[in-house]
Amino acid sequence: MPAMTLPRRFAPALAGLVLLLQACGPRAPDPVSRTVFRSAGAGIWSAAAFQPARIEGDWHQAAGFTAGAAQGCAPGGAVFSRNAAGGLLVKARLCLDGREVTASGPVTLTGPGRFTVRGMGEWWVIWVDSGYRTLAIATPKGEFGFVLDRGRIGPDRLRAAAEIFDFNGYAKDRLKPF
Repeated sequence: MPAMTLPRRFAPALAGLVLLLQACGPRAPDPVSRTVFRSAGAGIWSAAAFQPARIEGDWHQAAGFTAGAAQGCAPGGAVFSRNAAGGLLVKARLCLDGREVTASGPVTLTGPGRFTVRGMGEWWVIWVDSGYRTLAIATPKGEFGFVLDRGRIGPDRLRAAAEIFDFNGYAKDRLKPF
């Protein structure tokens, strides 16, 4: 049976139909929650004195923002390390708004206290305690925020992180400890 060919005048319509069908098909889930936890008009600042080399090592997730009454997954964590060229790498599994999210790969520094994590977008360090035991990480759009700690976080540092989130426009009552 000979192959059927369409006249050239149908090519643009056929291409449009293919694009329309692709748009209607199933999509991969977003890696990060789309609930917004901070006021759109509020200012947000990253920690200008943040030193990326000091975050190498293991971190445990101490708290995260959620729209629900409680976290819907187990606390995660992150491991920051260096590659052979000296670049910063991260391997993370976090509970963000009740969903487990993972990321792995290079960390691209984008400004003071600011970096991009492949698959998770921008992370802004909005606070780190003087001993680099606790990090408060936020996003400019407020889609997620979380607290990492090197061990078992003390109530004073958790309270300080919550106040910093509040200062940066986050609804601190939605920050839930693990």
